[in-house]
Amino acid sequence: MTLNLWRQPLGPVAAEMLSTVWDRKELTVLILAEGAISELPPGISRLSRLRTLDLGHNLLTEVPAELGRLTGLRDFLYLHDNQLTALPDSLGRLTQLRYLNVGENRLTELPSSIGKMAELVELRAQHNRLTALPESIGALGQLRELWLRGNRLTTLPASFRALLLDVWVRPSWVGVLGGWGEGPPG
Repeated sequence: MTLNLWRQPLGPVAAEMLSTVWDRKELTVLILAEGAISELPPGISRLSRLRTLDLGHNLLTEVPAELGRLTGLRDFLYLHDNQLTALPDSLGRLTQLRYLNVGENRLTELPSSIGKMAELVELRAQHNRLTALPESIGALGQLRELWLRGNRLTTLPASFRALLLDVWVRPSWVGVLGGWGEGPPG
């Protein structure tokens, strides 16, 4: 079952209004994008059947560690275009997740637990404040796309070379990556 609240002005009443949503255990897709949400209550962890969660384009400065309890998330987790400065280590528990978008936030690092997200095919972390990637990123054997443009990367972990993927970074990294990073096609 899908609940689409895209572009609904949830804003300051989000916590109160959404408290009834957390009891809808049949939900598999929840879209709360562009709702001016500034806080995500821990109650979201009760949505055990959720496969897709879209929290993009909101005002979140943090996400609760309880997000890691949503181990049924398999398809998409959108956290892009918020004001996040950190991600909880508990995200590493989302081992079935295939697509994670944390781009356009204020992240200075990715949690090392990200390496446990074994099924991740695409990771978008562009336009953040990343200066390095965790060594564990090399454990993401299914990863095929990694978006890193607009960050402050100065080095890459040794494990990075083990990945067979398309990488989107700033043009100055093309030489460092041996031809990778030229940007998405088209």
